[in-house]
Amino acid sequence: MFGLNNGHRSPVRRNNAERYVFLMLISFAVSVVGTRLFLSLTGFPQIATGELHIAHVLWGGLFLFIAMMLQLIFINRWAHTVSAIIGGIGVGQFIDEVGKFITQSNDYFYPAAAPIIYAFFLIGVLIYLQTRSRQNRKPRGEFYRAIEGLLEVLDQDLEPKEAAVIEERLHYVLANTRRADYAKLASHLLEFIQRDHVRLHPDQTSLFTRTNKWLMNFELRFGTRRRLKTVIMIGLVVLGVLQLTDLYLSILALVSPTALESLTHNLINTQAQVNGANNVQWFLVRMTLEGIVGIMMLVGAVLLGIGQDRLSNRISYFALVVSMTTVSLLVFYFDQFSTILSLLAQLVLLLFIAHYNRRYVRSVDTAKQRETLLRAREATQLRREQALRRQPG
Repeated sequence: MFGLNNGHRSPVRRNNAERYVFLMLISFAVSVVGTRLFLSLTGFPQIATGELHIAHVLWGGLFLFIAMMLQLIFINRWAHTVSAIIGGIGVGQFIDEVGKFITQSNDYFYPAAAPIIYAFFLIGVLIYLQTRSRQNRKPRGEFYRAIEGLLEVLDQDLEPKEAAVIEERLHYVLANTRRADYAKLASHLLEFIQRDHVRLHPDQTSLFTRTNKWLMNFELRFGTRRRLKTVIMIGLVVLGVLQLTDLYLSILALVSPTALESLTHNLINTQAQVNGANNVQWFLVRMTLEGIVGIMMLVGAVLLGIGQDRLSNRISYFALVVSMTTVSLLVFYFDQFSTILSLLAQLVLLLFIAHYNRRYVRSVDTAKQRETLLRAREATQLRREQALRRQPG
């Protein structure tokens, strides 16, 4: 009954899966950062009396329980949205106390807690990217999603664009299925959805769509290639210099007693995690990686300034990805959550570079490829005409 190896019971990705995962990730991040910020500002209060102490991991479990119940009880689409948000809050509340779970002393401030939380978030991001990837279309999967979309008819919330998507999926099922029962049911549903008596709700613009439209209009009015290029160059220089700061101070300490004293004071007082031989080694690894990434960012800025956009984007993109996925794990270990603002700045700069590459680099390459292909076709056609003329009449 529950065998997943059977092809007729294999998992099918639901409609808007990437949206629900995205909402969960945002709720997760806000939950962790908000909790840490609130506790820091309020002096880490406790809900406790006598021997009892209600840790916020219990609130996380409660939120997860509510999210699970919503999924098990309700079939409405809004239940998926609400459970994604509540579930993300619950995961954040739960994993925020991971330091207590992995230490015998129940140390909430255990240095490895922050990188573990961040690594868990990165796993969620990878899952989100996977759900956004294009999947192979199969009649059974398209049929599932078409039927799921038809639930909007019952809520009188079916929009014209949603109806068009359902029709396209049903047409795909009819054209590709080998099962007569699939074809018959799909034809009946298609006939139903195309009739005039199906009540359609006017298309509604989501907050994401409105925000995206506003950003596009803002770019059309104020955003030029030169301005965006300047912003990216400034961002790369600033982040590159910041990445090189610790490495520069360490090198300066080799030749300056004053710099050595300042660096030692900083390690002892502000880098409490540098308290053993292994931790010192990892701190040196962190500085080395930061130095490499910082140099790559500065090189990317220079290349962008001299017009080597394609090479600059590759180097800068790689440097930011390495920084966010590898270097940041070490930074979280030593600096804990004080690095969040830097991480957000790197994310914004990464999005700017991706947009610049898509808007101004790839579009030019595509236009050149089309022009080259058109010229090749014209040359081929010309050779054929010349060959026909040479043939004896």
